[in-house]
Amino acid sequence: MTDVLVVAAHPDDEVLGCGGTMARLAGEGCSVHVAILGEGITSRSERREQADRAALERLHGDARAVGELLGARGVSLFSLPDNRFDTVPLLEVVKIVEGLVAEHQPRTIYTHGARDLNVDHAVVHRAVLTATRPLAGGCVREIYAFEVASSTEWAFGRVAGAFAPNVFVDIGDTLERKCAAMARYESEARGFPHPRSREALEAIARRWGSVAGVGAAEAFELVRAIR
Repeated sequence: MTDVLVVAAHPDDEVLGCGGTMARLAGEGCSVHVAILGEGITSRSERREQADRAALERLHGDARAVGELLGARGVSLFSLPDNRFDTVPLLEVVKIVEGLVAEHQPRTIYTHGARDLNVDHAVVHRAVLTATRPLAGGCVREIYAFEVASSTEWAFGRVAGAFAPNVFVDIGDTLERKCAAMARYESEARGFPHPRSREALEAIARRWGSVAGVGAAEAFELVRAIR
């Protein structure tokens, strides 16, 4: 049984969305498992089959290393087509999430919100909600939606309203590890003023920390909680 399952679309989304929270929970003794549904980076090529396979393997190696750095007990990687989740029947994505839930029996899930500019994020959000319908005997008691720098804010509230967090996790002790984990993704990290730069990630954490009255925080929307 897993305490926390993180369901992300791409390698690096798990760090951007809840890397500090993952590290904190793992440090407190919670079992955390990460699932990344998309292969990553292949959309950067003109055609998917033209993608640099060596680069893809390095990215997946980075994902496993990042999971270890953040204290996850395991990382599951899948191969949905990067930035093309809308070409895959939703049922196929739901089945992946159902399999993860059946295998890990998580009490809590962290995943994408529905408002992001990136279409893959929205598909994952819907798949998670579908796979975790609150039926009798279900294991999932809490679902939280995270923001992803360079996707959530770049929708400018035009997709389905702006990100409106109502849960904040103090990551003052784990912000440095979040930043180190993002730096491990050499193909995904960017220089300032890009939102995925170290400076921007620190600013985001400080901003949410100021909202919550702590030094640094990650912000989440509570989707559902059963007490």
